[in-house]
Amino acid sequence: MEVIITALGPDNAGLADPIIHHVTGRGARIAEIQMYDHDEEQLFAMLCRIDINPNEFEPLKDAMRQIGQHTKLAIRVWSSEYRAKNPRLAVACTFIEHTPRAVLQAVKEKLIAAEVSVLISNRKKLETLAKEFGVPFRMIGNEKGSANDTEMVEVLDEFDVDYLILARYMRILPASTCWQFAGGRIINLHHGLLPGFPGFRPYHDAHNARMLTFGATCHFIIPELDAGNQTINQQTFAVSPGTPLDKIIQTGETDNEPKCLTEGVRRVIDREVCLRFHRVVARDR
Repeated sequence: MEVIITALGPDNAGLADPIIHHVTGRGARIAEIQMYDHDEEQLFAMLCRIDINPNEFEPLKDAMRQIGQHTKLAIRVWSSEYRAKNPRLAVACTFIEHTPRAVLQAVKEKLIAAEVSVLISNRKKLETLAKEFGVPFRMIGNEKGSANDTEMVEVLDEFDVDYLILARYMRILPASTCWQFAGGRIINLHHGLLPGFPGFRPYHDAHNARMLTFGATCHFIIPELDAGNQTINQQTFAVSPGTPLDKIIQTGETDNEPKCLTEGVRRVIDREVCLRFHRVVARDR
């Protein structure tokens, strides 16, 4: 059984030792390990991917809970195999309805074999979408739309989420959140083709570059490059010369982006792809 262990907390010497010693003592094989020390933030973070007997999963979770209490680390133990047939999703969104709606609809129609456990937003606009699909809604933003990142993590833990889907969630996640759910658990929809058109205005940038092909990118988010190009799926559409920018954006938002995101999420949920050392690879199913 493949298991991802993440740890985050105040930097100090020897924080990784009890985790590594315990998993190896339990007979686990370490397949990947990453550690991060940020002196300015006094932050320690770690990801450890291991292979272990399935019978050891629950005892391992209990042991990591105890180690976390002792070291003051936030430790999470997760496996994509634990709920492989019906993983729990959190969908994060802001203003644009088409992309989160597409995920909710694909789950409802069983095109994505998962359960949407909660809709998260830094704005109230899409609360009606959650009500329409009978999904709990959690508002984590203030009146200006600034997101409470700590509250987001608390919501993800409250609903015991396997994957966080950023469906045009117009806030950048901090590295601390990315580390806690590292290992291919955060899936983002970027409304442009990466790596060519990053940033917040990819349609405008591509239009200014006289592009006739536009697109979207579904990718895993990683801690050190939270707008990275760990591509799961890309979807494009072509326009005729002289097509107005507003029409291009409308086509992208209403048709291309939803298709790109739902297919990307499906690939992950159906265990076709996964993340290994910050690279998207075909999964051995």
